[in-house]
Amino acid sequence: MKAMVLAAGRGARLRPLTDTCPKPLLPLGGRPLLEHAIVLLARHGFDEVAVNLFHLPEKIRSYFGDGSRWGVHLTYSVETELQGTAGALRSLRTFFDQPFLVYYADNLTNMDLGEFWSAHRREGELASIGLHREDDPCRSGILRLDPRGRVVEFIEKPRPGQVFPGYQINCGIYALEPGIFAWIPAEGAWDFGADLFPRMLAAGQPLYGHPLQGHLLASDTPERYAAAQAAIAAGRFTLP
Repeated sequence: MKAMVLAAGRGARLRPLTDTCPKPLLPLGGRPLLEHAIVLLARHGFDEVAVNLFHLPEKIRSYFGDGSRWGVHLTYSVETELQGTAGALRSLRTFFDQPFLVYYADNLTNMDLGEFWSAHRREGELASIGLHREDDPCRSGILRLDPRGRVVEFIEKPRPGQVFPGYQINCGIYALEPGIFAWIPAEGAWDFGADLFPRMLAAGQPLYGHPLQGHLLASDTPERYAAAQAAIAAGRFTLP
């Protein structure tokens, strides 16, 4: 099975840590953040994994090589200009010739990807969004679902007045069909939350959301990175 790990961010909010170390190599629980993602994907049967890179890409390639140490085969896509989370898929269009998973490398999670993947495959829809709950809905995309799990509203990083009761949060894990490429423009930066999902909803294209079992730690700011380290050290988070 195939998966994409989005790992091309500069990590600007984590400077100076990321001046000489790419964000995916920052350690959590004694291993680089990206290594946790690869271990989780391999455990759930995703053995063909693409990773997009931008900042200090050779350091990442040097560490992970072809991925065989973790039981996967890694394909690298090095961006000369950042393409956005969805635009990053363009150069891998021929690689993703079957249903595939997308995983944001900013996050550390021990969620059950198998149940999510199975639900997506049963429904046969173009895109499924993994969901979770957290106390601060304004730092991520929030969704409203109908009783069948279809997304009826999506707001990327809402203002406090836009948060609605019963919201669920986009956790940066997607199950997609190759047909998703028809919704991604041929050029320019293009993001899932800011561009792709709102465009699909506006056109009436069904999107589905699935709550995932497990926990998620964000690490994209110094405060969240420190909190993730503390949660692991205190045993409040079980590493994948």
